[in-house]
Amino acid sequence: MKSPFTGNEMKKVCEKRTWKFRGEQYEYMHTAWLCEDSGELFTTDETDDAGYAQVTNQYRVRYGIPFTDEILAVRDKYGVPAAKMSQILGIGINQWRLYENGEVPSVSNGRMIRSIMNPETFLNYVHSSKNLLGDNEYRRITARIEDIMKSEAKNEWSLYAHSRIFSYERGRENGYGRQSLDHLKNILLYIIENCKEVFYTKMNKILFYVDFAAYRESGMTITGLSYKALDYGPVPEHWDRIYSQFDEIIQVPRIVGEREGTELQAKVKTDRAKLTNFEKEILDKVCARFATVSSAEISRISHEEEAWLQCKATQDTIPLEYAFLLKAI
Repeated sequence: MKSPFTGNEMKKVCEKRTWKFRGEQYEYMHTAWLCEDSGELFTTDETDDAGYAQVTNQYRVRYGIPFTDEILAVRDKYGVPAAKMSQILGIGINQWRLYENGEVPSVSNGRMIRSIMNPETFLNYVHSSKNLLGDNEYRRITARIEDIMKSEAKNEWSLYAHSRIFSYERGRENGYGRQSLDHLKNILLYIIENCKEVFYTKMNKILFYVDFAAYRESGMTITGLSYKALDYGPVPEHWDRIYSQFDEIIQVPRIVGEREGTELQAKVKTDRAKLTNFEKEILDKVCARFATVSSAEISRISHEEEAWLQCKATQDTIPLEYAFLLKAI
C-alpha cells in the first residue's frame, strides 16, 4: 500500500492489541501500514473486518454462540424463510436476517439457535408456533423436520468420520474454521484441479498456506483443520486419515526420480457452488504460487516460515498468530 502523503510504499505492521467487545477485552492481531515519513498508521476495511472477526470469533466460542455459516446452515437445513425463523423463535422480525449477515447474536439468542440445530428441539418450537403458521406451511415444515430426524438417526458413521478428521472443536486451535467433511472434500478437489502433481507432502503444505493466509486476511481459516510442525514441515493433524476419507479422491503410488510417493487424483470435479468467493480467492492465490512447485521445494519453503521454526521443537499445534508472519504468501 502506498502512503497518501508521499506516494511511497508503506511498511506492513502486525502487532497484538486488545479490543473491547460487549464489555470484555479480547486480544487480536492488528494489521496496518506505516508511513515512515509521517509516522501515521493506515488500515483498510478488509484489515478492520479481519480484526473484528478475530475478536467476535473468540466471543462466540466463549459463550457457545453459532458462527454465521452455522446460522445460514440451520435455515437451509429446515427450508424456512428468514422472517419465518424469527417468528418461530419469537425474536425481532428482521433479527434472523441480521444474524445471517454477520451480526453477533446475544448470548440467549445464540444458545437458542444452537439448540435448534437438534431437529427435535426445533420441532417443539414449530409446534408452539402452530397458530402463527398457515396449515400448509406447518405441515410442510414438520414433515421436513421428521424426515431429517429419520436421516440423522442413520448417520452415525458421518459423526465418527468427523471426529477422526477434526482434532478440536471449532476454536482457537483451528482458526475458528467451518468444519464440514463435504466442504473439506471440495477444497481438496479444488487444489488437485488447480495444481500439478499433488503428492501428500505438497497437499499438506498447500493446506497450511491456504488456512494461514485465510486467517491473516479474514480472521478465520477455511478447512477447520489444525496443524503441527513435524520434521518435514507444517502438516494438518491426522493428514493420513484425511486423504483416505473421500471416495472421490484416489491415491496413486508413483516413483519420481529416486523417490517413491503417493499422488492424489480427483475422480470428480469440484462443486464450486460449495465454496465462497473469498475461499476461491485464497485457494487461487495459493495454488498460483505453488501450482508447479515440487513437493521437495514447497517443503523447503515451508521450513523458512516462523510457524515451523518456532514450533518444530515441541511439535505442538501451531498457533494461528503465526499467520501474520507468513513469508511465501
